[in-house]
Amino acid sequence: MYSIWEQRSFLARPDLAVVGAGLVGLFAALHAKRLHPGWKVVVLERGPHPSGASVRNAGFACFGSPSELLADIAAEGEAAALHRVEERWKGLLELRADMGDAAIGFEPSGGHEIYGVDDPLYNRVAEGFDRLNGLLAEITGPKTFRWLPDGPARFGLARTAHMVRTDLEGPVDTGRMMRSLLAKVSEAGVEVHFGQDLQRLENAAEGVDLVLGGGHTLRARQVLVATNGYVRQLLPDLDVEPARGQVLLTEPVSGLKLKGTFHAQEGYFYFRDFDGRVLLGGGRHLDKAGERTWEDGTTPRIMEALEDLLRTTILPNQNVAIAHRWSGVMGFRAQGKEPLVARIAPSVVVAAGLSGMGVAIGVRVARRAVGLVLRL
Repeated sequence: MYSIWEQRSFLARPDLAVVGAGLVGLFAALHAKRLHPGWKVVVLERGPHPSGASVRNAGFACFGSPSELLADIAAEGEAAALHRVEERWKGLLELRADMGDAAIGFEPSGGHEIYGVDDPLYNRVAEGFDRLNGLLAEITGPKTFRWLPDGPARFGLARTAHMVRTDLEGPVDTGRMMRSLLAKVSEAGVEVHFGQDLQRLENAAEGVDLVLGGGHTLRARQVLVATNGYVRQLLPDLDVEPARGQVLLTEPVSGLKLKGTFHAQEGYFYFRDFDGRVLLGGGRHLDKAGERTWEDGTTPRIMEALEDLLRTTILPNQNVAIAHRWSGVMGFRAQGKEPLVARIAPSVVVAAGLSGMGVAIGVRVARRAVGLVLRL
């Protein structure tokens, strides 16, 4: 028997329940509340805090590198690949405008891609370099990428014959970003509930029942599922596969020359400076089948590859200890890199499969998803 105060203030049926308190989920809740100030909007997160790829990444703005973009063009065609570049660039501008650079820890120190001696990838990039810049000119302006001949020496890198730079990439503090976004969402009047282990969705009269652990049920008029790489745990028929990314962080490095973000091998390896340390991740391409998992953790094969890159190329001839290791689960689609944004039931919308580009495109994916939510 609930009081009228409980019923009105805490137990009223949400107009929209968002599942997942990552970047997409929180921005979706914020967009919905801005569009419909009178709605009751709640966010349900099973972790004790935002705990998906939004905070378990390596802290990149995710604009992309030349070899990655050229590979996308080859695989999907110019139109699809350039559309995604435009989404990434516009998404980054919108994220920075909405949150502010200080709130997301963005540093305009640039992004770089490195190519080793006798690296065949360099030849492919060199052949397509001018064409790529020409294609990008209408989106990001002239000379999006430029060669940086003194880059390897400037940043203390060994076994690196060539380097490309863009001013459009840079490091992000995703922990600070998510704390700032939580504060903004709360200020807008959105309720965020942590520790909510959602078991399943069930169709109900005038909405959807969200069946939680412990037998509790919340009925919402509409549901937006934004759990990215974990989405098939709730909706197993969707075309989104988990993809684990492993990361390590060194102890402080005396005289570290590294500054900005760096990619190698079509973006499969990535590293950056962080508080005088090296933050390094990737290697998923070495065992794609094994990394198609929801399990947290690291593996010897990939950690050895990361440490080899660290000791031979990033910090040559330096014996630096590893301070911390972790992993995060991204979401990829089997067919291309276009995120899944769709209404899959009369009162259920899904936004997932961001292909490791969540920081860049999350704001716009969230807005698209809210655009599919029905007006009540």
